[in-house]
Amino acid sequence: MTASEREKMAAGEWYCCLDPELNALRAKAREAVHWHNTMPPDERGGMALALRALFANVAPDVFIEAPFHCSYGMNITLGPRVYLNAGCTILDSAPVAIGNGSMLGPGVHVYCAEHHKDPALRRTGLEIARPVTIGNDVWIGGGAIILGGVTIGNGAIVGAGSVVTRDVAAGATMMGSPARLHDSMLRGANVR
Repeated sequence: MTASEREKMAAGEWYCCLDPELNALRAKAREAVHWHNTMPPDERGGMALALRALFANVAPDVFIEAPFHCSYGMNITLGPRVYLNAGCTILDSAPVAIGNGSMLGPGVHVYCAEHHKDPALRRTGLEIARPVTIGNDVWIGGGAIILGGVTIGNGAIVGAGSVVTRDVAAGATMMGSPARLHDSMLRGANVR
């Protein structure tokens, strides 16, 4: 029996993102995101119920500012006290887990999918997705981009505007494009 494109995506294999089942799942996510982004803040609370129902798992005290965007939602897990500032985007073609007390600044983007390098295959919608794990008490500055396959350790800091292409150790401060260990961390100085 041949695996569906959704099953291939979930298994971390190459899949076609133009598949009708995946299109329907993205449409469902767009509807939930629309409700979240257009509800009056006092009615929405920490996050719209439609968005909460879409996610794989979400703690009751999560707060997601509007606007927000995700591809599927079904692959997102958010721990207690997670805060996503305005303009965050999570393209969750693979699991995205954000740990307890982590904060994402405005405009942080998480990209799990990678399109094929061959233009002919890219035109057919072929892509592969890698998970992203963000530990507990992580702070990611505004405008940072986290690429698929990255794990960010507990207590780490990612500077605003950084592009994270590789794992970040627990407690480390990474900055730049691509993100590198911050010089003050190399010298053992305190970073404010």
